[in-house]
Amino acid sequence: MTAGDALNEALAMPLVDHHCHGVRRDDLTRAAFEGLMTEGGPSSAGTTHFDTPVGLAIRCWCAPVLGLEPYAPPGAYLDRRAELGAEEANRRLLRAARIADFCVDTGLADEALLTPEEMGLLGDARSHEIVRIESVAEEVAGRGRSATAYAAEFAEELAWRADRAVGLKTVVAYRIGLDFDPRPPSPGEVTAAATRWLAGPGRLTDPVLLRHALWTAAEIAGDYGLPLQVHTGFGDPDLSLHRANPALLTDFIRAVPAPIVLLHCYPYIREAAYLAAVFPHVYADVGLTVTHTAASSARVIAEVLELAPFHKILFSTDCYGLAELCHLGAHYHRQGLTAVLTERAGEWSVADAARIARLIGADNARRLYFLDSA
Repeated sequence: MTAGDALNEALAMPLVDHHCHGVRRDDLTRAAFEGLMTEGGPSSAGTTHFDTPVGLAIRCWCAPVLGLEPYAPPGAYLDRRAELGAEEANRRLLRAARIADFCVDTGLADEALLTPEEMGLLGDARSHEIVRIESVAEEVAGRGRSATAYAAEFAEELAWRADRAVGLKTVVAYRIGLDFDPRPPSPGEVTAAATRWLAGPGRLTDPVLLRHALWTAAEIAGDYGLPLQVHTGFGDPDLSLHRANPALLTDFIRAVPAPIVLLHCYPYIREAAYLAAVFPHVYADVGLTVTHTAASSARVIAEVLELAPFHKILFSTDCYGLAELCHLGAHYHRQGLTAVLTERAGEWSVADAARIARLIGADNARRLYFLDSA
């Protein structure tokens, strides 16, 4: 095998999607489909989300997977998807992504989403769970226990869930931003906050209890050797982008020994790369960003490769709802990484480029999440 063959093989290898969500099991109306194409709300009157980078990418790269010519009109694409049915469309698109392992965030309670096991079955891949800590806290609160027992019950439940998972995740960026007090709250503060929250439990937004959940998760992650994933940067309108800069986590990162994985990061990719470069327990991906920048994704991948150590960069699709997003995440990862590695030809040897492609595509995640023993 030549060095060039080794590089092509590395770029085509099955990937480890270290962060994704379930896709919808049901047939979708056009409005529902378009709603899942975007992190935002409905398109304004007279417009369509097919007029976005993701929309064009679906027509170009997903249409052939469903048996259509590239650039099929949106109506024809959705008609063909309906003709095949959700299960067959999902099967084709998930398998076309060539994913070896799905690490699935199960924090969204929606029976319309495929379970990790179903994702693995349809995608012909192994599947693993990522536990969302805020969802566990809300489950515990919903049981109606006393405020004095809340902290212990939350820790017990999270530890039980962690024992069956490959990682933990927080969406604190959505709830209060990343500019929170990095210190753990006192037991008295937790009990007082739990008293207020449990009077009418719902979505967890209390800063004290969110800090408590984070520190509890960090301790459990350290004990179990699990990574703690943190959503940063680009997301849906619940998030205030300027408060989702991963650099805001610096003091928390300094204090926490567990591995921290910065997810998505756009437009703060250089900040995430810096953190991965200077802290030995910090990792980064640009998963959601790669899918949504689509044809421009090579620039995103190049940005994280400017500074982050190659053994600290991970691949994910962050697909949610639509199997198309899984296929596109994998496609643009391979296409973008190929472009970046080709640009560096001569600066990096072909053998080094192949090794970097393997590290980012699968090997780093296998090592970090202990997937070879999962």
